Amino acid sequence: MVTITDKAAEKAIAILAAEGKDTWGLRIYSSGGGCCGPSYGLDIDEKPTADDEVLEKNGLRVFVDKNTLSNLKGMQLDYYDDGEKEGFVLSGGAAPSDSACSSGCSSCG
Repeated sequence: MVTITDKAAEKAIAILAAEGKDTWGLRIYSSGGGCCGPSYGLDIDEKPTADDEVLEKNGLRVFVDKNTLSNLKGMQLDYYDDGEKEGFVLSGGAAPSDSACSSGCSSCG
């Protein structure tokens, strides 16, 4: 299960309020895959779909489809602001194994 920090929840609630979408929620989604694993993104959404799990943190609703949710085990959604850059970050969880990237995936870093 993904955890959501207080800071991330507070910032997301503020963004939704500024957009006039107080009743909406944040969506975490995954795309891609391959040897480096999926990529993740964030969006706002009016309501969950039938396939979504709805997580709640400090009044924020977070929608995650069941397939994406299984990949988020041990991950954390946080918000950072270092004065120069700011944004949401999803970190932690299991990294791809060395053997998974031995096939020459150039984007595994």
